Amino acid sequence: MAVAGISVAGVTKTTVAAPFADTKKRVIGANDKVRVGFIGVGNRGTQLLHLFMEEPDCEVAALCDVYEPYVTRDYSAVLDRYKKDMGTRIPKMGENFPSNVKQYKDYREMLGDKSIDAVCIATPDHWHALQTIDAINAGKDVFVEKPLSKTIAEGRRMVEVGNSSRQIVTVGLNRRGAPTFQRLAKEIPAGKIGKVTFASACHVSNMYPSGIGKLQPETPPRNFDWDMWLGPRAYRPYQYNIAPYMFRWWEDYANQISNNGVHYLDLLRWLIDEEAPTAISAHGGKFVLNDDRTIPDTMHVTYEFKSGVLVTLTILEASTGTFIPHGFLELRGTKGTIHTGENDYKITPASAGQFQTWKPMIEPEDYSLAKDDTLLIDGSYKNSASSLVRNFLDCVKSREQPWATLEIGHRSTTMAHLATIAMMTRERLEWDAVNERFTNSEVANKYLSYEYRKPWKLD
Repeated sequence: MAVAGISVAGVTKTTVAAPFADTKKRVIGANDKVRVGFIGVGNRGTQLLHLFMEEPDCEVAALCDVYEPYVTRDYSAVLDRYKKDMGTRIPKMGENFPSNVKQYKDYREMLGDKSIDAVCIATPDHWHALQTIDAINAGKDVFVEKPLSKTIAEGRRMVEVGNSSRQIVTVGLNRRGAPTFQRLAKEIPAGKIGKVTFASACHVSNMYPSGIGKLQPETPPRNFDWDMWLGPRAYRPYQYNIAPYMFRWWEDYANQISNNGVHYLDLLRWLIDEEAPTAISAHGGKFVLNDDRTIPDTMHVTYEFKSGVLVTLTILEASTGTFIPHGFLELRGTKGTIHTGENDYKITPASAGQFQTWKPMIEPEDYSLAKDDTLLIDGSYKNSASSLVRNFLDCVKSREQPWATLEIGHRSTTMAHLATIAMMTRERLEWDAVNERFTNSEVANKYLSYEYRKPWKLD
């Protein structure tokens, strides 16, 4: 049974969510506004809320969060300690919504509102699977923030439910909306830099010396529903350096290879035109930071693909700088090497090695999106996140497949989870991407899912 929503003056609300079985949807015309409900409107949720609000055919219909000030959009009611320590990660809010926006504490009530066409989910990672599946079953189209899931089993179930429905689902892998990568995803597999044998990326954030700190459990703020925040995860007392933001350094709820790393993994998988690796190994640990995190501060992962390419991803949270000389991705091919960011790239032709006498086989290239007038949209450029939101709304109306489908999101998120499992087991793991099982480690297979806390269950 749904928890009663936050009472708001002038809003009539029921106390029990409507059943999900009634999935009738209104037909949205090309000129109609898409009514969107937002589940999770903290830091990232507010960023997405603002991106949706920029689109003229989006109507903000409802807000839902377990922290009351985020729902009421009252910055003055936010705990002063949060404001001081989290800075800009606590949204200032104060948006000027054009009409009454319904407000909820329990997302299941929102899903019972038949007037809502779509939902945007930007909750912590351990909630994505349940909320996405419930939204699909409620007949809503879904924009779900990355990473798609907390486990590989969750992700596959999300794909299965999505495929058995007529709903449009976009996964927030933002750079699928970047024209630079849309171009390179066609040109690199076609041989732009020859056969690619090695690709890499690196995420760096120096959190030395304090990290997320060391704290003791305490009482949560009175207007923070901690039990609902935990959801399917095992109960534990509230701790200030977990929620509302620092959960990203706690393995039960997230980690940095799925938070930041999944963007790079998605791009690399896309640019080399691969579905899944066949083998994974990981190295690292909590080498420096004496804080409460339960994830490594230093991590290096290697993926091997059947076609003959190695991909590496490095997560460094105790140092500064990067080994990618330009942008944030490096792909090395037989004819040249490309270094690319979201808005530009540089190609350096390969030179002949031992016993070889050939001349460079390609020309150097220095590409910038700002110089490419063919990619102007109404005289300006959209960033990748805006473009992905725009694509989602277009697909809600056209019923065409979006750029970042559930299957794409699942395969890329799986790569992050594979690295985490390799790190936990300290084994070189061999992966069967068809059956989604490890073929050489039953210990690793135990990490494919986890037991939900009652009454939550993955249908």
